[in-house]
Amino acid sequence: MLLLLLLLLILLLLQLLLPLPPVRLPLPLLPVSLTLPLLLLLLLLLLLLLLLLLLLLLLLLLLLLLLLLLLLLLLLLLLLLLLLLQQQQLLQLLLQLLLLLLLLLLLLLLLLLLLLLLLLLLLLLLLLLQLLLLLLLLLLLLLLLLLLLLLLLLLLLLLLLLLLLLLLLLLLLLLLLLLLLQLLLLLLQQLLILLLLLLLVLLLLLLQLLLLLLLLLLLLLLLLLLLQQLQLLLLLVVLQLLLHCYCYYYYS
Repeated sequence: MLLLLLLLLILLLLQLLLPLPPVRLPLPLLPVSLTLPLLLLLLLLLLLLLLLLLLLLLLLLLLLLLLLLLLLLLLLLLLLLLLLLQQQQLLQLLLQLLLLLLLLLLLLLLLLLLLLLLLLLLLLLLLLLQLLLLLLLLLLLLLLLLLLLLLLLLLLLLLLLLLLLLLLLLLLLLLLLLLLLQLLLLLLQQLLILLLLLLLVLLLLLLQLLLLLLLLLLLLLLLLLLLQQLQLLLLLVVLQLLLHCYCYYYYS
C-alpha cells in the first residue's frame, strides 16, 4: 500500500509538470473512461464510506453497551428488592426471638417466686412441727394437722406449677431452636440468590465481550475489503498514469 501511494504521488507530480492529453482506458470491467480526477473522487468516496461504516459500528457498540448497562441496573434493583424483602423477614424473626426471650425471663421470675414460696412454706412447716412438739394439747394438734394437710396440698400444687413451667421452658427452647434454624435457612437462601445473580452478571459480561469481539472481527473484515478495493483503484490509477506517460512519450 505504501509503495502504491508513493508511486501515485510521483505520477501525480509528473502529470502536474507535464500536461497530458485525456486518454481512455479500455477495460472490460469499466465501460466508462477513467480519468485521474474521477479515480480520486472514487477514492474519496470510498474513504467517506469507510468512515460512515466505522461511525455506524461505533453507534452499534454504544447501543449494546447501554443495553447491557440497563440490564445490569435491573439486576441490581432486583438484588436490592430481594435483600429488602429478606431483611424484613429477618426483622420479624428477630422480633419473635426477642418475644420468646422475654417470655423466658418472665417464666424464670415466676420460678424464682415459686421457689421462694416453697422456702417460706418449708419454714412454716418447720415452725408448725416445733409447735406440735411443744404443744401437746389435742385441739392444737388437730389444728396443726389440718394446717399440715393444707400445706401439703399447697406444696403439691406448687410442684405441679413448677412442672408446668418447666414444660413451658422446654417448649420455648424448642421454638428458639426452630427460629434459629429458620434464620440459618434464610441466610443460606440469601447466599444462593447472591451467587446466582453473580453468575448471571458474569454471563452477561461474557456475552458483552463476545459481541464486542464479533464487532471487532466485522470491522477488520470491512477494513480488509476496503483496503483491497483501494489497492485495486490505486493499481488502476498507476496503470492509467503509466499509459499516459507511454502515450506522451510515444506521440512526442
